[in-house]
Amino acid sequence: MKLWEGRFTQPSAKNADIFNQSLSFDKKLYWHDIFASIAHVKMLGETNILPKEEAEKICDTLQEILQDIESGALAIEGAEDIHTFIEQELVKRIGVMGKRMHTARSRNDQVATDFRLYVKDSIRTDIALLRALVETLVKLAESNVGSIMPGYTHMRRAQPISTAQYLNAYSEMFLRDIERFADCFRRTDVMPLGSCALAGTDFPIDRTMTAKLMNFARISQNSLDAVSDRDFVAEYIFACSTVMAHLSRFCEDIITYSTDEFGFIDIADNYATGSSIMPQKKNPDIPELIRGKTGRVYGSLMAILTVVKGIPTAYNKDLQEDKEALFNAEETVQSCLSIFNELLQNITFDARKMRTAAMGGYSTATDIADYLVQKGMAFRDAHGVTGKIVRYGIENNKTLDRIDLSVYRSFCDLFDEDILQRVKASHSAEARKSVGGSSKSAVRENIRSIRKRLEKLCKE
Repeated sequence: MKLWEGRFTQPSAKNADIFNQSLSFDKKLYWHDIFASIAHVKMLGETNILPKEEAEKICDTLQEILQDIESGALAIEGAEDIHTFIEQELVKRIGVMGKRMHTARSRNDQVATDFRLYVKDSIRTDIALLRALVETLVKLAESNVGSIMPGYTHMRRAQPISTAQYLNAYSEMFLRDIERFADCFRRTDVMPLGSCALAGTDFPIDRTMTAKLMNFARISQNSLDAVSDRDFVAEYIFACSTVMAHLSRFCEDIITYSTDEFGFIDIADNYATGSSIMPQKKNPDIPELIRGKTGRVYGSLMAILTVVKGIPTAYNKDLQEDKEALFNAEETVQSCLSIFNELLQNITFDARKMRTAAMGGYSTATDIADYLVQKGMAFRDAHGVTGKIVRYGIENNKTLDRIDLSVYRSFCDLFDEDILQRVKASHSAEARKSVGGSSKSAVRENIRSIRKRLEKLCKE
């Protein structure tokens, strides 16, 4: 029998039951539902809304149900949703007393509470995975402080940079992701239980006690809003979407830089695949899949935003659509973070090829312009002179470090012999000592900053 059948004269149609059910996916909430129910019943006992002996019996039986589910002795099946399943199982075991568990509670505030508990746990996992990824990146950066590679804008060689600086750039992105999840956690950490269906309850409940039992930082302040607020779901999926955007960008780099045309990166054989017809192929399937799965998480974000945009005040059944979207985003981002971290631990950089490439494309032209500015020339004029030198190099098939000093002086008499050192890729990268720059000292300071912020974020 359904919890709500008393008002109806006919049982619901079989297809209606199938369409309405959520047990197939919300069974993932079984632990959180039992945990929240135990906290609720303990509060009912402490406030004498239920006799303490009954409250203790209900709590003990809920613990037994949890143990049976986790041991596999109890299969989750045969109910509309996980909340109904657990209540029905409780009633099977202790009779009418089990029905009293739902006193001063509605499925509306029950579902919202369970889901917030679940999302809080998921955020903890996400932050742990992101922390592990940043730690891997920092180790890679530390071992590549002296390595030079070309930096790109518009996918054209721009300026030489430190390979460690490049890796640190992604650490910065993933640190922001940790911050976003931490912010989301604070807004998720609000207990809606006690809001009931939408108007609150006339029982003398102690919501603060229940919140403490469930380790919620705060309780909701408006019952209408509390039962229908899914901002935390949208925010969580947005945080997942941003993680996937950063992973996808990184994967695009790895795919590009591991091509024969670049040859900067080599992926270990056990994290690559081959071709069914071309024996020579070594394909970057893992980064390609991560790049592809990004769209799936974006789809989940659009789904929840579409659900919440048009519902009237308080709970509506549309909100049942929140869970599959979040579960999909959660599973995708966590699996991608995990495998990508493994992938990073199994790539190698070809320092020689990267250094050679860093010198190509006239990437130290800005250094020439800066040199002239330091000699007193206005930057716009220095830019024009440097452009003419680059054109000379192109027309004569000479890189900037292969152009004679006499040629430099033919364009401007401010040039001295030191210009031939200034245009080397290693000198260019090392010269940029500003905070966040490509010099060894700046890169090492960035690594120290990343480690410090990571530790602080993961303590909060």
